[in-house]
Amino acid sequence: MKLPVVNNTNLENLMDKAEIVQQTAEQIMKDFGMFGVEITFSGNIDNAYHELHQQLIDQITGLVETNYDLLLSVLYQVDIANREIVQAEQDLPHYSHIEIIAHQVIARDLKKVLLRRYFKMKDQEGGLERGIDKT
Repeated sequence: MKLPVVNNTNLENLMDKAEIVQQTAEQIMKDFGMFGVEITFSGNIDNAYHELHQQLIDQITGLVETNYDLLLSVLYQVDIANREIVQAEQDLPHYSHIEIIAHQVIARDLKKVLLRRYFKMKDQEGGLERGIDKT
């Protein structure tokens, strides 16, 4: 398995497998939930990006207005680099700044999911090569 490249123009296309979408939604809910910010997911794979993106826009807008320090804590937890936001602003000029941040949350958590899956698969392949069944 080759690790897929996640960028601002292919994010929606990568979120086409039910298991990946569900794990990404769960990661977003976990990251925000640690700070008492509720994100939900209906389970509708076809509309997952837009559903999560809109909820994140709403929550981020609320945090900008009421508790900016909490927003910074959440973004630190998600691990979004400023350079990624700057790149996304160039790639997605039709998005507002808050829409960019919401997009980057989805992108970063998708990357986390894909990395975990990649290394889990690599670990399983390594175990099979050595004659160790890790299932």
